[in-house]
Amino acid sequence: MTIAPSQSTGSEAWSDTRLLYALEEVVETEINRHLTAAKEWMPHEYVPWSQGRDFDGVMGGEAWAPEQSKVTEIGRISLVVNLLTEDNLPSYHHEIATLFGRDGAWGTWVHRWTAEEGRHAIVMRDYLLTTRAVDPVELERLRMRHMSEGFESDNAHSMLHSVAYVAFQELATRISHRNTGRESGDPVCERMLARIATDENLHMVFYRNLLAAALQMAPDQAMPAIRDVVVGFRMPGHGMPGFERSAARIAIGGIYNLRIHHDDVLQPVLRHLKVLETSGLGPEGLKAQEELGFFMGELDSQARKFEERRDALLARRAARA
Repeated sequence: MTIAPSQSTGSEAWSDTRLLYALEEVVETEINRHLTAAKEWMPHEYVPWSQGRDFDGVMGGEAWAPEQSKVTEIGRISLVVNLLTEDNLPSYHHEIATLFGRDGAWGTWVHRWTAEEGRHAIVMRDYLLTTRAVDPVELERLRMRHMSEGFESDNAHSMLHSVAYVAFQELATRISHRNTGRESGDPVCERMLARIATDENLHMVFYRNLLAAALQMAPDQAMPAIRDVVVGFRMPGHGMPGFERSAARIAIGGIYNLRIHHDDVLQPVLRHLKVLETSGLGPEGLKAQEELGFFMGELDSQARKFEERRDALLARRAARA
């Protein structure tokens, strides 16, 4: 099956401003759909408050120790990465508010998205501290370092690149939360992260549908944007202290790695939008489509090599144990 662009733009490129205006009605439709699908939930209901007790310091309580944590080591590493990523919400809000604006349907979405995302950091931090899942002193120091550096999007130069990025990134975040919950070893943690993942999935659907509309309106601009985002994709937490080491351990632990990124994040969005089947493209769009198809094949090969190395490593660890 192929998709043909709904309208021809000739050689005239769509400016960001023109696209923002053209997509305003789509944004309004998607907000209404989102509000119908979204369910209100309370962060405090997902926290086992009865497990909490005072820490050392001004309260004179008990100092944190690793054996107090109910979650697995890999779960603890991933939880810290996920929370520090959610903590940077002020920077993310600044980025999208600057790009999309604060008025009309776009502004309504920017503020709604920010309000919903704010719940995630609230509930995760409350859970981690109440259950003593992580070292609170280290967590706060990491938060201060990470947020003090701020965040600058790789795609702030282009509205289309930004929409394409969040369509994939929201799904990646959903997958990361769900897999972290499953690997945490704590049913309470898994339930909390499953609730967060539901929000992330709705956010992904919003941006994916918006990207679909942009692909129809300006296919020869949207296709290169999708290619650029897929080829250069980085999670928003890439700048946090120790991210590379944590990401490597998360990959080996099966929470998020090349295979998951290819199979569960990139492929579903590309397939839903029928990106590689889109027809009627001009030279630039066709070139980007071909390069995207080639990249996906190469990424699949890289994922297979990663799996082989990971399996060998885990086998060696099992043998030593």
